[in-house]
Amino acid sequence: MASDLASFGFFQRQSVKEMLTFLTKTFMKRTEPGQRQSVSHEGYVVHCYVRSDGLGGTVTTDTDYPARVAFVLLGQLLEEFSAENGDSWKTVDTPESIAFPPIEEYLVKYQDPAAADKVTKIQKDLDETTQILHKTIDSVLERGVKLDSLVERSNDLSSQSKLFYKSAKKTNACCVVS
Repeated sequence: MASDLASFGFFQRQSVKEMLTFLTKTFMKRTEPGQRQSVSHEGYVVHCYVRSDGLGGTVTTDTDYPARVAFVLLGQLLEEFSAENGDSWKTVDTPESIAFPPIEEYLVKYQDPAAADKVTKIQKDLDETTQILHKTIDSVLERGVKLDSLVERSNDLSSQSKLFYKSAKKTNACCVVS
C-alpha cells in the first residue's frame, strides 16, 4: 500500500492512513470481480477496480482528479503486478504485506494527470486551444463593430463635406468677379 499524505498535517497522517485502509478494504469487498466503481466520501473519491480474476486495487483522489486517469493507473498497476508476481497473491492473507516497489514510481508519475495520460494531455491542449480561439473570435467581432462605427463616421463625414461643398458653391456663386 502506497500513499502520499504530504498534504495532511504530520499529526493527521496516521489517522488519514487508517481511514484510507478502511475505505480500501470496504470498497474492495463491495466491488464485484470485473467491475469498476467510484465512491465519493468527504471530498475525496475512491476509485476501485477488481479484475475478473479477483485481483484489485483502489486509488483515492480529490474530486478534481479525472476518473479515467485513475482507472488507467489501476489497470497498469494491476497488469504489472500480475506479470511480476503471477498468482502468488491468491495465497496471501494480508494484502498490505505484499511489497510492490513500482507503485511508488506510479504514485509520483500520476500526480499530474495531464502529464501521465496522453488523452488527458490532448484534452487539456484542446481546451487551451478552444479558449484561445474564443478570445480571437471575440476580438475579431470587436474589430468588426469598430469597423462598422468607422464606416458610419466616414459616411457622416462624406455627407457633411458634400453639404459644405454645396454651401460653399452657393456662397461663391453670388460673388463672381469678372
